[in-house]
Amino acid sequence: MKKTLAILASALSMSAAFAQTAAPAGASAPAMSTAASQTQGKARHEQRVEERISYLHSQLKITSTQESQWNNFADVMRNNSETMASLFEQRRANPNVSALDDMKGYAEITQAHADGSKKLVDAFEPLYTSFSPEQKKLADETFRRQPAEGGAHHRRSGKSAAPATDAPVKP
Repeated sequence: MKKTLAILASALSMSAAFAQTAAPAGASAPAMSTAASQTQGKARHEQRVEERISYLHSQLKITSTQESQWNNFADVMRNNSETMASLFEQRRANPNVSALDDMKGYAEITQAHADGSKKLVDAFEPLYTSFSPEQKKLADETFRRQPAEGGAHHRRSGKSAAPATDAPVKP
């Protein structure tokens, strides 16, 4: 279970690398075009996070009595995503840093990812505990699957992720 939550958190946080903010007003025409592209990228990232939250809500058959715990979990997902997007944006904003500063930035991102994963587990545990046996089975199966369509699944090989299936992901 911890591994699947870590994978979920990783997918969300790593996709934050593509979230970008808009350029300041008064920028040149090419910069404005870039700003529009960056704003669209950020909107797409936020939409993917919301789609994942919606998918999990539906897939796990969250009941009205579980909504409060669900909302806490979803808020942690959103906050983790925002934190990682901000850290990646800060890193991109200054490409001419020293090797030492680059490593410090990477360490900060890694620590934020670990902290976010812990927060995600802490928010999910009471929700999972409240699940019926059927919901627990759904959760166990859902978190073993590849991300839902639209959810980025990053691999080092550079190959694109296979489409989501009902089959468990093989190691």
